[in-house]
Amino acid sequence: MDLKLNLKLRLMRDEEVAMGPGKADLLEAIAEAGSISGAARGMGMSYRRAWMLVDVMNRSFQQPLVLSAAGGSQGGGAQLTEHGVAALAHFRSMEAAANEAAQAHLEQLSHLLKRGGAKKSAG
Repeated sequence: MDLKLNLKLRLMRDEEVAMGPGKADLLEAIAEAGSISGAARGMGMSYRRAWMLVDVMNRSFQQPLVLSAAGGSQGGGAQLTEHGVAALAHFRSMEAAANEAAQAHLEQLSHLLKRGGAKKSAG
C-alpha cells in the first residue's frame, strides 16, 4: 500500500491567509523571475491574481515582503525584501517540521487503513 502524507499549512491573520504553500511558491517565483508578472506566467496564473496575493502578504506582515517598481521604459520588476526572505524561510521550516512531526504518526495510522486498492463509491 502506497501512503503519502499531504499537509498544507496556512498562516491565518484574522480571516485572511497571510502565508500558505501557494503564496510561498509565488514568493520563490518572484525571487527567481525578478517580477510579479514573470512569476505569474511561470505559475500559470494571471498577473492580477498574483498581485492580489502579494498585496495580502504585504498587508499581513509588519513590513512588505515584496517591493515592486512599475514597468515602462525602466523595465520595472519586483524583489523580495529581507523581511520577505525571512518570512519565506520560516514558513518553509515550519512546513518541514510539521511534515516530520506528522510522519511519526503515519505508520500507526496506516495500520488502521483497509488493505488493497480504494474502491469508488457510487454516489
